[in-house]
Amino acid sequence: MKRLSVIVCLFMFALMPLLAQVKQTVAVLGDSYSTFEGFIPKGYATWYTTAVQKATDVNKVEQTWWWQVIKEGGYKMGNINSYSGSTICNTGYRDEDYSDRSFINRTTLLGNPDIILICGGTNDSWANVPIGNYQYSNWKRADLYCFRPALAKLLSDLRQRHPNVDIYFILNSELKDEINESVKKICKTYQVPVIALHDIDKKNGHPTIKGMRSLADQVLKVIKK
Repeated sequence: MKRLSVIVCLFMFALMPLLAQVKQTVAVLGDSYSTFEGFIPKGYATWYTTAVQKATDVNKVEQTWWWQVIKEGGYKMGNINSYSGSTICNTGYRDEDYSDRSFINRTTLLGNPDIILICGGTNDSWANVPIGNYQYSNWKRADLYCFRPALAKLLSDLRQRHPNVDIYFILNSELKDEINESVKKICKTYQVPVIALHDIDKKNGHPTIKGMRSLADQVLKVIKK
């Protein structure tokens, strides 16, 4: 019996280096800030591509914030479920119905990650979507066309679908005060840390190469603690 215990201990000791090398998988739920052609689902609108364009100087996937976070943090790349122009709620620009691309309707498409990074709220702010009331249960279809109840439903669904997964909300700079306040309050309710961005270099409202670098640094500073 003693000999068996020694063998088991030696076996576990031999496995320790292998276990230590297991990398966590990162999934991203995002909008244009987190897109890059060829790395998001087919049919999704993208902002960042390999083409040289006036809209941005980012034209390599290695320049995106999430690629840098995954590479430098020692993570594995999971699903990058990012749709350019998407809102968290079902209301979009010009009061259009964005339920085909909203964050709340993409929560089932993240695979089985260890870390989920949500980068959203920007289009909700820019599109002036209805803010709504703070509501944490009993959501009806109409409620989800407003920002506050939609964000609560988003986090509730992610918590249920991904227990014991680390979830972070990346809050863009230069958004409306009511969006910022709502994100911080609702995320606190669901114990989701908020990474409030600052000093992000942008062109046409989107991070440049320099801005992507800063965004990645700010995310890594929080999730690598």
